[in-house]
Amino acid sequence: MHAMQLKNRWFQDYVPGETFEFGDYLITEAEIIAFASRYDPQPFHVDAGAAAQSSFGGLVASGWMTGAVLMRMMCDHFISTVSAMGSPGVDQLRWLVPVRPGDRLHARVTVIDVCPSRSKPDRGTVTLRQEAINQDGDVVMSQEGKAIHRCRR
Repeated sequence: MHAMQLKNRWFQDYVPGETFEFGDYLITEAEIIAFASRYDPQPFHVDAGAAAQSSFGGLVASGWMTGAVLMRMMCDHFISTVSAMGSPGVDQLRWLVPVRPGDRLHARVTVIDVCPSRSKPDRGTVTLRQEAINQDGDVVMSQEGKAIHRCRR
């Protein structure tokens, strides 16, 4: 399915079991250091020398940066511009494989469940498994997110 079609979906258009892959994001050393310097200044995120001596054996991206990259790909390619009403949160957030300079990430999203609202018939909740995947096919991050969507009028 084309990205624009994904971005024009209503609550009724989400089907449990559907899976979509999209995006392409190059992780750079400069971005790892800049993000971590501002938000997560642990030595293995901001100092290549210290990172080489860490359990990671080299510089790695903050998990929060990986989450931000995944969110950017979701906004660019998946989140509906006609029906999205926000999210009440994510569950089961996992950082599974370190993300390193030079990694290329893309997203995979699977629709887990759809649940119409009992109190507000104009909307429903879509539960999604969201994964960031590197160039080797490794899932580097996963989470289950909930999104509230308007129903087609």
